[in-house]
Amino acid sequence: MKAKDWRPYNKDLFSKMRKASRDFGLIEENDNIVVGLSGGKDSTLLLYAMVVLARTLPCNFSVRAVTLDMGWGNDYTEMTAFCEQLGVPFEIIPSEIGPLIFNERKEKNPCSLCARMRRGAINNWAHDHGCNKVALGHHMDDVIETLLMSLFYEGRLQTFAPRAYLTRSEVTVIRPMVYVAEADITRIGRALKLPLIVNKCPADGHTTRSETKDLLSSLEVGNPRIKERMMSGIEKNLWQPYKITE
Repeated sequence: MKAKDWRPYNKDLFSKMRKASRDFGLIEENDNIVVGLSGGKDSTLLLYAMVVLARTLPCNFSVRAVTLDMGWGNDYTEMTAFCEQLGVPFEIIPSEIGPLIFNERKEKNPCSLCARMRRGAINNWAHDHGCNKVALGHHMDDVIETLLMSLFYEGRLQTFAPRAYLTRSEVTVIRPMVYVAEADITRIGRALKLPLIVNKCPADGHTTRSETKDLLSSLEVGNPRIKERMMSGIEKNLWQPYKITE
């Protein structure tokens, strides 16, 4: 897939990613960025978009991809071919995190522990392989849903930051698609016919996040601009300290 292939689909995707990078200093000169590639629609489009930006932004940075194998027996043949087509170095980290959490420990609330273990493995890999930044595929809907879950279940008004430096692994996590709606990611991914890996997680579709997503969708019926207004509030009240000021 060549860089020119994106042009018929959605220039707005790249304008929003460039805006996020300018606002929060996500992509900088001489960055060595690894994309955490789960094989889902978000991270797969992120990888493709980062390759396009590497060819079009006026700064030099490198892109590679890493997948944490959860131990579910996934086939990575198509994803490997996709990365080769993009000219992106790709590595798979073997693990047994999935069976450990669900079969051995039988965690009642597995998602939080699983997320921490996955992030830790990828961040440590990035540090060990000379990558100063890890790019994740979180989008605008993820930002809003995380805010609601934090409020409903923790009594706190917070969500993840577009950019965060991790002192333990000494890498910076960036989220270049925080201004991009999930619906646009789905539409563009289908148009580009991106290869995806089926999620074999037993909890997929039965999580607190999926319930929050359903609630947000129902609220959107009566208030079509609710996500836009919530994002505006997040930018003004939660993300202001992360913004780059000229």
